[in-house]
Amino acid sequence: MVNDADIRHLRRCVELAAQALEEGDEPFGSVLVAGDGTVLAEDHNRVASGDRTRHPEFALARWAAEHLTQEERAAATVYTSGEHCPMCAAAHGWVGLGRIVYASSSAQLVDWLAELGVPAPPVRPLSVHEVVPGVTVEGPVPELAEQVRELQRRFHRKSAEQR
Repeated sequence: MVNDADIRHLRRCVELAAQALEEGDEPFGSVLVAGDGTVLAEDHNRVASGDRTRHPEFALARWAAEHLTQEERAAATVYTSGEHCPMCAAAHGWVGLGRIVYASSSAQLVDWLAELGVPAPPVRPLSVHEVVPGVTVEGPVPELAEQVRELQRRFHRKSAEQR
């Protein structure tokens, strides 16, 4: 069940997604929170660099692997503006991170991109549970999902205008 602390962290994820958009990148943001509620790290998409693997969830998984014990990783929560892609879900599972809470789902993103006429990505979108069946996952959060939808709309409209 999503609580007030979860909503606060998800709002930060949406802020980070907006920051990514302002920097000319795809609007995704994520926050890694310790079991005691301490924010450990945060990031946003950096794929505009040309490296399509520079997702914030992947970066946070790598950070956790380098800086946290196995027990600390298992107790941590990854908050994110959008449900993990298969690459990020796999990284999450391999590193042994705990719970995932997202504002918007992969299914929602697929629908939004179709509505905008955006071509399908090269990697099939899967739910986190299809990639990491044992992880606890919560989301989407409707009021925040609408904000994420607007960020996606702005990004893809701007991209279409630049083509």
